[in-house]
Amino acid sequence: MKNAFRLLLLAIFSLSLHTLKAQSKDTGGVPTVALNHIAMYVHDLEKSTAFYENVLQLKQIPEPFKDGLHTWFTLGPAGQLHLIQGAEQHIKRNKNDHMCFSVLSIEDFISNLNKHKVEYTNWPGTAKAPTVRVDGVKQVYFQDPDGHWIEVNDDASLR
Repeated sequence: MKNAFRLLLLAIFSLSLHTLKAQSKDTGGVPTVALNHIAMYVHDLEKSTAFYENVLQLKQIPEPFKDGLHTWFTLGPAGQLHLIQGAEQHIKRNKNDHMCFSVLSIEDFISNLNKHKVEYTNWPGTAKAPTVRVDGVKQVYFQDPDGHWIEVNDDASLR
């Protein structure tokens, strides 16, 4: 059930990005659906917050609850990422269930991963090696402190 929900969130995210790029003429250019946020259930909020802030270099934004159980980050026009404390530890996760971020330079991003001692692989699992897709996009995969898989690539659409 959790994997199906995550896949639904990823599908909504993809759809909303496509919708924002190809705005409907029927709605006067206003998207009919857009991603608002992705919620990630984490075990150690402080550790996960530091990871997303330092490794992914996301910017924290104010969260309304102020209960010590939430951290919110902006994802720019794509929406927000909400971390919520309370998850069990050591949940096994499949690499097919992942979030993906694009960066201008995969080499600079890999340097940041190395600086923070974050292990990364290519899609088949070879350590310290990016995958180069048939379209030339380079991508790496790694896990956050709770084992959520993250892909980072240098997709040209960011440039």
